[in-house]
Amino acid sequence: MKNAHNKGLSRRWLIGGLAVVALAAVLWAAYRPRPLVVETATVAEGRFEQVIEEDGRLRLQQRYTVTAPTAAQLQRPTLKVGDTVQAGQVVAELAPAAPAMIDTRTRSVLQERVGSADAARSAAGANVRRLQAALSQAVLEAERAEQLARDNFIAPSARDQARLAREAAQQALRAGQAEQAAADHALGEARAALQRAQPSGAVASAQGLWSLTSPVTGRVLRLHKENSEPVTAGQALMEIGDTAALEAVVDVLSGDAPRITPGAAVQLATGRSQPPLAGTVARIEPQAFTKVSALGIEEQRVNVVVTLDAKAEDLQRLGDGFRVDARITLSAQDGALLVPSAALVRDGDKGWRVFVVEGGKARARTVTFQDRHADSAWVQDGLKAGEVVILYPGSAMEEGRAVKVRGAP
Repeated sequence: MKNAHNKGLSRRWLIGGLAVVALAAVLWAAYRPRPLVVETATVAEGRFEQVIEEDGRLRLQQRYTVTAPTAAQLQRPTLKVGDTVQAGQVVAELAPAAPAMIDTRTRSVLQERVGSADAARSAAGANVRRLQAALSQAVLEAERAEQLARDNFIAPSARDQARLAREAAQQALRAGQAEQAAADHALGEARAALQRAQPSGAVASAQGLWSLTSPVTGRVLRLHKENSEPVTAGQALMEIGDTAALEAVVDVLSGDAPRITPGAAVQLATGRSQPPLAGTVARIEPQAFTKVSALGIEEQRVNVVVTLDAKAEDLQRLGDGFRVDARITLSAQDGALLVPSAALVRDGDKGWRVFVVEGGKARARTVTFQDRHADSAWVQDGLKAGEVVILYPGSAMEEGRAVKVRGAP
């Protein structure tokens, strides 16, 4: 009996002990620290670039505006925007402007002026005929005096006087003829002023057209006048430019402008699925301007002019005013040890550190770097190529914390 009792007691103790062990195992599994799921990146060597990224636009290096040299009637243009023109090609034609219409009072004045000019012309004609008769008489008297002088009937002085009288009559006739010509012109002027305005087609056909030519080989960018209409002297008719000679203008913050140097490399993205265009900084304009940002903040900006290092055929699909995304390189270093900026956390007031995955646990590592930007940092000390760092470590991350890489089995 006693042995049976002892066996029963031992069995109960065994069962109780197993229950306690099982309970402890359940509690340990429920409350043990679980590995923190993290995202990681590998430290690697590569090219570190410090860049400025801003929006810009393309513009023509040379733009020509064709203007009217004088007041005239513009003929309807045959060119359209985008048409190609050659240097010296006729791009516009001007006809002389038609005179103003004549009112009744002005017409009466001009008619009287025509009558006065006609009377003056008649008087000049009569005077010419009188002078012709006087010249004929002077010629006859000079011939008679020559004959009488040869026969010694008159003195030589009388013969000379007859010759001078003939020459004076000739000069008087020439003066009278000039007055008659002036009267003819005055009459023609008065009659021309009396005529009504003619249509531009009639004036053009009588006096011809004035042709304006293109100063450069290029394309028509803009037509200021698309119809036949009167134009004034200096009025713009069209704009022509060479679309194969483009440059980019990128406005940057005035605080970033001193960091940019002429000759810096630039990459210009012109659109989706299009390869970027290479360029270099040609100059930085010395004057800033105020621009309101998308957030409504006034900013001081400076234009940076970029020369494109592209072939003419690569620019045919682009044009004046096209938008580009510019990436200006301030500095570059090959073979730099790079770590993502998302892995950096503050270590005190001035220092930085990262968490490296070693044996499934996070290990804090103090690092120093040469330079950094929004994407990565150029590490000088504290890391080696190939090490795995934790991205976006939160407040739960600490030294020795068990971690599990997201996506790992």
